[in-house]
Amino acid sequence: MEGIQISLSKVGARRDVALFRVKGYLDTQTCAEMLRQMTAVLKQNIFHIIVDMGQVNYVSSAGWGVFVGEIKGIRENGGDLKLVQMMPEVYDVFEMLEFHRILECYDSIEEAIDDFDLSIGLDVTKSVMQAFPAQMNGAPEVAVTPPPVNRPPVIRDGDGARVKSRPAFTKPRIKEQSLPFTEKLKAIIIGNPALSIWKIRQELNTERFGFTKVSVWKVYQTLRTLNLATQEQRYRFYRSR
Repeated sequence: MEGIQISLSKVGARRDVALFRVKGYLDTQTCAEMLRQMTAVLKQNIFHIIVDMGQVNYVSSAGWGVFVGEIKGIRENGGDLKLVQMMPEVYDVFEMLEFHRILECYDSIEEAIDDFDLSIGLDVTKSVMQAFPAQMNGAPEVAVTPPPVNRPPVIRDGDGARVKSRPAFTKPRIKEQSLPFTEKLKAIIIGNPALSIWKIRQELNTERFGFTKVSVWKVYQTLRTLNLATQEQRYRFYRSR
């Protein structure tokens, strides 16, 4: 159909997840085709659905309505519908309309598939020693070993009794709420370099960082300025600290 291209494949460990890859735009003219193909899948009793929005540059309220209108029936049948890889401009509208309170969105297809596989009891972890999930394509698993604790030497007097040492002076900790925006981003990355841009944005809007509310686009642009836009760059920054 003109304005939209939709392809369908089966993914997941049991090939029971319907993956729709959508290209173009979803509006009053094209959303009917999206609904038609989703309905055909639901009639096959497939209720685990992922919609790849990575090449969708516009979604109208009618387009969002296709997903929101079906989600109740999907969940009543034990399934779910997950949106992935939304462009920043599309995500901003998605959040502005508060659809993020109804539908789940993910940074990657793999993350959404893992979530479905976990929901049916499959173990998708690769290493119990992995401290952070390696979400980069082709990235090695990252096992983080805590640094050794540097304890002061024990000092004893002439009779062998332990002498209490004076507490070392520690620099007062700066409240993270008052940090500049760029430093807040760095603090989040140091805490967990595996977080996606979406998750970093959510972390900013917490009490720890003074409920900093910004668009995902601003987060991306700032990270790009700091050479931290990709997870590979963020892992590199984390390891350099």
